[in-house]
Amino acid sequence: MKATLMFGAGDVRVVDVPDASIGSPTDAVVRVVRACICGSDLHPFHTMPAGDRGRPMGHEAIGVVEEIGSDVSHIAKGDFVIVPFALEDNTCVFCSEGVHTSCVHGSYLSGGQAEAVRVSQADGSLVKVPGVDEHADNDLLASLLTLSDVYLTGWHAALKGGVEPGKIVTVIGDGAVGLSAVLAARQMGAQQIILMGRHQTRTDLGREWGATDVVADRGPDGVSQVMALTAGEGSHIVLEAVGHMPAYEQAYGVVRPGGVISRVGVPQYESAPVGVGSLFGKNITLTGGVAPVRGYIEAALPDVLEGRIAPGKVFDVAVGLDGVPAGYAAMDARESLKVMVDPSL
Repeated sequence: MKATLMFGAGDVRVVDVPDASIGSPTDAVVRVVRACICGSDLHPFHTMPAGDRGRPMGHEAIGVVEEIGSDVSHIAKGDFVIVPFALEDNTCVFCSEGVHTSCVHGSYLSGGQAEAVRVSQADGSLVKVPGVDEHADNDLLASLLTLSDVYLTGWHAALKGGVEPGKIVTVIGDGAVGLSAVLAARQMGAQQIILMGRHQTRTDLGREWGATDVVADRGPDGVSQVMALTAGEGSHIVLEAVGHMPAYEQAYGVVRPGGVISRVGVPQYESAPVGVGSLFGKNITLTGGVAPVRGYIEAALPDVLEGRIAPGKVFDVAVGLDGVPAGYAAMDARESLKVMVDPSL
């Protein structure tokens, strides 16, 4: 089968690999109907050392179950499923407490940008989608795909931040996760949503999804504008969806005393200040982390299936597997917001 491997920074190839197969009784093999490129995939695209063994890429997918292991009982061949980026048994103590990404039997999906993918802990990980198959409307499939990671990562940011009616929220980052956080904040009833981003096609989608204000400037100028929009008080909640130090600094620059910073951008720094000048002095709560999307999928499904939200609008380019390397380049150059992969193309 064809699969995407990364051999080093900037070196993404689609190559022939052995077919995905059952390796454990708890596994399933899923034929990929849609996958995508994540913003976090760009981190190794920038920094991965060159090597002879490629790394399987892709941690977001939807598809059809082709084969199941002998211990799989809740998922059947032919089921149309969402494959979350973190795989888990959904029964351990941490899964039961809602922290599925710390599952004692957990792992992370890899190899989703392919014709098929092996999924471990299939009973606990895979979520069946009733009444949908691979021939469903492409817009619906795109929105279902966002439930494997990107939309629910934005939801996680807003949930951990405590977004609720009457709150002022600032979202830092106009990538797919940041825009998803805007949509989630609107769903949770935020009074004012300030989106800090400078790419107009993206911030236009942010406005469509509920952003009341857009601030294009960064650094001190951006902080000053957010403070002006909040009567000099700052935001109750800041959702940081970038992961670089300037974004974190911006976050504690705009959060109000007693507020919350919720980080879901994968941090690309070794440490971050928590002293008097940042968090301690203003009694700021710092939260966020890796989104346990498996715990959110069933609750989000009706909103997607019944058309109340369309988070699949984050996909602005679709490619076949052979187009995946060009898709990485387009996202890296900010020519695409998020690339969807359709192996049938």
